[in-house]
This record gives sequence, structure tokens and C-alpha cells, in this order.
Amino acid sequence: MSGYILAIDQGTTSTRSMLFDRHMRVVGLGQQEFPQYFPASGWVEHEAEEIWESVLATVRTALAEAGIGAADVAAIGITNQRETTVVWDRQSGEPLHRAVVWQDRRSAHVCDELKARGLEPLFSQKTGLLLDPYFSGTKLAWLLDRTPGLRERAASGEVCFGTVDSWLIYKLTGGRVHVTDATNASRTLIYNIGENRWDEELLDILGIPPAMLPEVKDCAADFGITDPAIFGVEIPILGVAGDQQAAMIGNACFRPGMMKSTYGTGCFALLNTGLDRVASSNRLLTTIAYRLDGVTTYALEGSIFIAGAAVQWLRDELGFITVASDVSRLAEKADPNQRVYLVPAFTGLGAPWWDADARGAIFGLTRGTGPAEFARAALESVAYQTFDLLEAMRRDWQAGTERTILRVDGGMVASDWTMQRLADILAAPVDRPVFLETTILGAAWLAASRAGLWPDREGFAARWQRDHRFEPGMAEAERRQAIDGWRDSVERCLSR
Repeated sequence: MSGYILAIDQGTTSTRSMLFDRHMRVVGLGQQEFPQYFPASGWVEHEAEEIWESVLATVRTALAEAGIGAADVAAIGITNQRETTVVWDRQSGEPLHRAVVWQDRRSAHVCDELKARGLEPLFSQKTGLLLDPYFSGTKLAWLLDRTPGLRERAASGEVCFGTVDSWLIYKLTGGRVHVTDATNASRTLIYNIGENRWDEELLDILGIPPAMLPEVKDCAADFGITDPAIFGVEIPILGVAGDQQAAMIGNACFRPGMMKSTYGTGCFALLNTGLDRVASSNRLLTTIAYRLDGVTTYALEGSIFIAGAAVQWLRDELGFITVASDVSRLAEKADPNQRVYLVPAFTGLGAPWWDADARGAIFGLTRGTGPAEFARAALESVAYQTFDLLEAMRRDWQAGTERTILRVDGGMVASDWTMQRLADILAAPVDRPVFLETTILGAAWLAASRAGLWPDREGFAARWQRDHRFEPGMAEAERRQAIDGWRDSVERCLSR
């Protein structure tokens, strides 16, 4: 068996495929963007076939760059945009509707109706999630309600539902396998995360036929063999995890109390709570971090809608910078005597506020406020929002969180200024890894460890390398004053 691992990272706007050798070194990379469709206000769709085509193209590019053939690949790992909903014909493989993307809000009325019936506590108790159109369940209910004949066909077993991982596995295996993993299942709003099964009561409430659901497996498992017609050889698919869980795995956050935060367009923070399935009292999500060897590890998750998008706003709408990487240098020039706060509620506020109707604002402007102060406020807003998440996590789960070290990844973490301010506001160390592509690394490790080519959890964690640790250095009185100002600013933006 050859020692190369192919990892596929299927994201919201692009697909990447990366080849790793036995020593966990990247030897080949392919990346391709694909279209988004916006047929109505608040609707976001993908063509499932275009996603599939982007996967094929990037795999071939990665193989060519590495100078190897598909026969040299020992196993495949997949990570994917979560919650995006795909339905297709079980026999032909033809998609029966465009994929409804996780960002899509069309099923908001379904959530409102369920809340009005007093059902949110039931869904939260079983799934760890809130009733929000973010998750797959209400998207699927909408499709079944609005697509003529779909529910009847689904009940008779003619239709498959899946998140993007399921769709890709079905295509890679030539239509022979319909499966998902526990992390992706846990984001559907119909999976009981305590009992590790599809929940019949929730399926009945949403009118979803069980016959259309995939089998749920561990994150490192046998997910099928690729159809030799695709790459010319059969390759086992041995690892699958949703993107945020894959990033947690890639950051080797295997011990309870370890926390990772990914800073891209938005921010997703996950705190490992071990075998303890914590029910949040602070509007956080309880989710499956990973399931390995039949043992489920849980996490608390908080989502920030706007992180790097605030920097894009400075660049694209205000014209204060020409490239995103300029923002840190601009922020360093800000007047330290001005305390300016940006609340980036451009699309509402995520956890722990969950206020979809909140809107952005900036506070503390003076005659001397200029681009540098805006830049600092934008970067500080990411630190303040992360602080809100960490405080909510500490209130929900005390064990080990007082000494949390935050491991970070994503585009924003390249900024030393931003990471130092993050450590200052959190009053906690922030560790930036040497290898920043932790999401795709997590998918690769799942497959490679299953194949016996890479170390187990302990060995993988031992090989995790820190590029830099940012230690908090802000005086406590200054930190508390800064946080109080932030909290006051958020309160002014809330719709309630």
C-alpha cells in the first residue's frame, strides 16, 4: 500500500484537494471556486453537480502537482461545509433540487412555527441545537413540502438526503454507498446526539421519511471504495468530518477543556467537553466533536457571523485598505486614547446573542476618528466576540475552562497584532500552529490513522507544532474597562 493520503475540503465557495505523504507533508494541491446562486432574498443555493465536478478537477490537479497516480493513494479523507442539504434520485444520482446552503434562510417560517408550538426545548434536548434555518432539518422539510411528489418518492426509498459529504461519497462510490459521519449528522436537527441515532419523533414532526436518510458512521470508518471508473483504481474512503470538527481534530484538541477557534469570514469556536454532553444555558450549541471507535466526544460550539468579513467591509465598502493584509498595520497607527467600538451585526448577531434582527453600529466616534481607529475597532470586535463565547462556555461548563489555551486557525491568524489583542482580551494564551490548514489536516488524519499510516491520537497530538504563543499582557483594569464598553455597545444594537 502506498503512503499518500488524499484529503478533500469541500467548502462554501471553493473546493480544495490536498495530497499528504507518510510524513504529513503536503506534496500536491488543487483548488477551484464554483458558483453560488441567490434566487430570492435570503436564499443561497449550489448546483450539486458543480460541487462534484470541482472535486474531480481539484483531485486531478493535486495528483498532477504531486507527480503521482491515483494508484499511489492509500486512502481518502473528506471534510465539508456543514448543514448544506442535498436530495437526489437513489438510482440515477440526479439531484432533485439545487443544494440548499447552510447560509440559506428560507425555512425561517418553519422554525417560527415550531417555536410557536413550544417545540424548541424538545429539539435542543435531543440534538443540542436551536431551532434555526441554519440547520438541515428545516431545509429538508421545506424541500419536501415544496417539491411535488418528493415526500412520496422519499417514503418509498427512491430519494436520498445527505449533507455534502454524503453526496460526495455517493458519487465517489458510483452510487453504491449512502452514508454520513456522526459530526455531520449532528448538524441536521434530526439526529439524537445522546443516543446516536436518527430520532423518530423529530422526523415525524418535520415530516421527513426515514427511508431517505444515510447510515451514520464513526469519523474514522470504512465509508466505501471509489468506483474504478472515476480514478482508474479503487481507493478506500476512511475519514469524514464536518469542517469545524475537522479543524478541531487538525488542531489536536483531543483533551477536555481544549478549545479551537477558526477565523475566516466568520468564526467558529469549539470547546472539547469530553464525554460530558453539556446542555447550554447560554444559547450555545451542543454538538458532536468526533466519534472514534464507537465513543462519542462532545463539544460546545459558538458561531460568530462576522470576523474576516469586517476586514472585507473596510476594504470593499469603505476603501480604507486595498488588501486585507494591510489592516493590521493600519490598526497599529490608531490613537490609543480613543476607544471606538464596531459591533459588526451586518447580518445579525450569532452566539450567545442569536439576534437575527440586530444591526451593525459604531460607537465612540470623535472628530479625530479616522481609518486607523476603524481598523482597530474591526479587529478588536473579533476579540470581543470571542470573549463573549468563551465566557458563555465557562458559565456552561466549569471543568478546565479557567486555564483554557485557545488554538487558532484561519486567514486572520496570520496577523500578530490581532492575535495579541485576542490574548489580551481573553486573558488567556493563544497558540498559532505552524500548519494553518488544520481543517484539511484533520480530514487527512482521520483517513491516515484508519489506514495505519499516521500516528494515533496521542502521537498526532505530540506532533502538533506551535508557531507562536501570544501571552496576555493587558492590565486587568484596562481589560475590564474595554469589555464593559463593548458590552454596552452590543446592548445598544440588540433588537429586543
